[in-house]
Amino acid sequence: MAYKIEETCISCGACAAECPVNAIEQGDTIFVVNADTCIDCGNCANVCPVGAPVAE
Repeated sequence: MAYKIEETCISCGACAAECPVNAIEQGDTIFVVNADTCIDCGNCANVCPVGAPVAE
């Protein structure tokens, strides 16, 4: 199971900075998680100020 980032993302980059496997990158409008790389650690969800990363 991987995390995904919902449309509530404000593109602050906090999640990407905390990802230990660099599975998060800036997309066209919001950050996106590479599900194949994500290790389901939850660091992104823990630091997001708007709760955009959620477990799939």
